Amino acid sequence: MALKSSNKVETNRYELVVEIDGETFMNAVNAVYKRQAKKITLPGFRKGKAPRRLIEKEYGEGVFYEDAIKDLYPDAIVEAAKEAGLEIVRDKVDLDVEEAGKDGLVFKAVITVTPEVEIKDYKGIEYVPVSLDVTDEDIDEEIKKVQKRNSRLVTVEDRAAENEDIAVIDFKGILDGEAFEGGTAENYSLTLGSGSFIPGFEDQVIGHKAGEEFTIDVTFPEDYQADELKGKAVQFEIKLHEVKTHELPEVDDEFVKDVSEFDTVDAYRADLKTKLEESRKSEADNKKEQQIAEKLTELLEAEVPQAMYENQLDTIVDEFAMNLRQQGIDLRTYMQYTGLTEDKLRETYADRAKSQVDLRLALRKIAELEGLKATDEDVEAKCSELAEKYNVEVARIKAVFSANDIAGDIEAERAMDLVKENAVEKAAE
Repeated sequence: MALKSSNKVETNRYELVVEIDGETFMNAVNAVYKRQAKKITLPGFRKGKAPRRLIEKEYGEGVFYEDAIKDLYPDAIVEAAKEAGLEIVRDKVDLDVEEAGKDGLVFKAVITVTPEVEIKDYKGIEYVPVSLDVTDEDIDEEIKKVQKRNSRLVTVEDRAAENEDIAVIDFKGILDGEAFEGGTAENYSLTLGSGSFIPGFEDQVIGHKAGEEFTIDVTFPEDYQADELKGKAVQFEIKLHEVKTHELPEVDDEFVKDVSEFDTVDAYRADLKTKLEESRKSEADNKKEQQIAEKLTELLEAEVPQAMYENQLDTIVDEFAMNLRQQGIDLRTYMQYTGLTEDKLRETYADRAKSQVDLRLALRKIAELEGLKATDEDVEAKCSELAEKYNVEVARIKAVFSANDIAGDIEAERAMDLVKENAVEKAAE
């Protein structure tokens, strides 16, 4: 392969003129012949036994050229772009063959490339820190969660329903004097305050006692999934059969022994405080990085090809589908049940894809400006780390992830660390 010329034709689009020598092209043509000959029949020959020269005489000398070109041009373009110092973005390639034959192949290819990037003022970015303080109330809240997990459900006889109680109800929804579809149930256990029903429903059950029958008025949200109910004011006829609550166990040494490895309440609280402090540190670092990332995308100066955003969207949707498959759910089935379309799914994640691409470009530019280049040794070490993490062979990691991608990840991490180290705390407004 030889790169004859490289010319910018528009923003982020370059035209490459590439030449492949005759021997390489003819070898590719012969490989296509071997693949396709078994499907071809000529008079006087058994299927698949016709000589190449006779097939070319019958169908034309270039009968195998098109497929040979398809086999050769992807790798040739990658090599040519590398020689030209360009990084290709997965996108439509406009291909124009100028010459093909025994003397070789010459073609023009218009490709999309990563954009030219500028970024300034990435040192000294301000962020609002998260408090690391752990109070007694925070520890009490954690203990209450454990109490709830170890509670027993009891029926309330002497009071009205309260927030966090479980109300066992019959309900029937009425719209314009008629019961509407999907608005009726019997002996339904509703956790009050959970927000699982439309706004206003649970609040109006609170305050009523078991045995009461009453009517509540609510309005469906404008974005409700059922078109016939969007924004509609309806009534629900309610019969409250039973009110239940969680009876929490007493927090004493015996409780602590049951739910932990500790023998006393004091030791248990001390351990919870340590764990909460570690969690707060992690949360604080994540919040700091999130604020910095948002600022970096604002500082980025680049005309980013839409193809980069679409490619990242593809990745996000693929990951979403993979997570569903791990739960035993097919994406198509999921969309059917939820009424979600592929366009709506992509729209949901469009902002995330844009932010991820912009941040990656910003960090790569910072790495370039700061000389944070990953060495071959760094890439090897990262491959070993990933292999250990996923419990696979290093060769498997290298087959899935390119060295360039891994190097890019390392450089982006180093760039983010540098920006975080130089960030400045500011007080919350």
